[in-house]
Amino acid sequence: MNRLLQAKLSLMMFLEFFVWGAWYSTVAVYMTVNGMENLTHWPFTVNPIAAIAAPFFVGLIADRYFATEKVLGFLHILGAVFMFLTPMAVDSPVIFILLLLAYNLCYMPTMSLANTLSFHHIQDQEKDFPIIRVFGTIGWIVAGLIISFVLGQFLAENVIPEETALPLYLTSAASLLLGLYSFTLPHTPPPAAGEEISIRSIVGIDAIKKLGSKSFYVFLASSLLICIPLAAYYNFTQIFLGDAGFDNIAATLTIGQMSEALFMVLIPAMFVRLGVKWMLAAGMFAWVLRYAFFALGATDPIIWMIITGIALHGICYDFFFVTGQIYVDKKSTPDIRGQAQGLIVLITYGVGMLIGAQVAGQVYNAFLGTASSLSLAQWHDFWWIPAIFAAGVMIFFIVFFNDQVLDEDTTAEDITV
Repeated sequence: MNRLLQAKLSLMMFLEFFVWGAWYSTVAVYMTVNGMENLTHWPFTVNPIAAIAAPFFVGLIADRYFATEKVLGFLHILGAVFMFLTPMAVDSPVIFILLLLAYNLCYMPTMSLANTLSFHHIQDQEKDFPIIRVFGTIGWIVAGLIISFVLGQFLAENVIPEETALPLYLTSAASLLLGLYSFTLPHTPPPAAGEEISIRSIVGIDAIKKLGSKSFYVFLASSLLICIPLAAYYNFTQIFLGDAGFDNIAATLTIGQMSEALFMVLIPAMFVRLGVKWMLAAGMFAWVLRYAFFALGATDPIIWMIITGIALHGICYDFFFVTGQIYVDKKSTPDIRGQAQGLIVLITYGVGMLIGAQVAGQVYNAFLGTASSLSLAQWHDFWWIPAIFAAGVMIFFIVFFNDQVLDEDTTAEDITV
């Protein structure tokens, strides 16, 4: 692939995930110190609402009528405006959350648009795309490091950057930059211009009918259910770290993304060694371990347990989500492959995370009561709930999932990430 093109696409992916990581790992902390401690689950509710809406916008409008780079640029610029206004509404919780919803409705479609633009211009998807995509993970990591170690230089002593509006303004600035940069990207015509696209294909109904089997339905159900405890991680780990005495919260959370990048490399060999069932089960078991480490490490607190729980994010995400995408790809035929992958995203990051955010929020608020924060003893009890739930999903999956996707002679080279 042309090195200049690779650099341009890699920078696009870097900024795409920098933008997401800058606000997603800090907004609950910011809300807590501004009197919205019982509403911190709402940003993690509007995000999956936008994830559910995104395929309809992309499939029915963006992919049919407009050049991809122009839609990408417009959405990021509009999103920058909404995010810039969000901190100004900190004293009006409803408006604050509605502005976050408006921002997410702009941002979530750009995830698939960035992928579409990349795939359109690269020759070898299996070889070139992972190189481009890894810059997204790097972007998320860099955002966290900048928030913890750079933004603090502009603040008074003992002021924690994650507790200020600076991460939201950083998100707005990066979104504006990416929006303007998008117009310099290679022209990418609408990929579905002139095609008839139905709601059935966007939702994935055709894919369900073709792939339908007992094990596939077990996989779908497990994917949805495991995202319920996942929402607790994204929403409340940042608050938990603050209550446990951590200063550099955003930077600490990037350990999970570093782990994600590391374990991504191990997936092909592990997939062949363990098979789809036990890879997925290992990912769910890592969920159980993560929350158990959080619970056991909460009371003192025990720093190495908490850090280990964060580091397990790499196994949680890669072994379940990436393996799940490979499983779906192996089962799919070319005519439904896109639908099937879209279906998984809709079920996990859409419906599953939506339910999870609301459930986790209600559980947290029940512990919170009229207080402004949880005690460490309460955090101990809180984290056992998603641990037990994840264990139940894992047992359900192991008992009922029996699909054999790979032939015995499949090698690591056959599995691409």
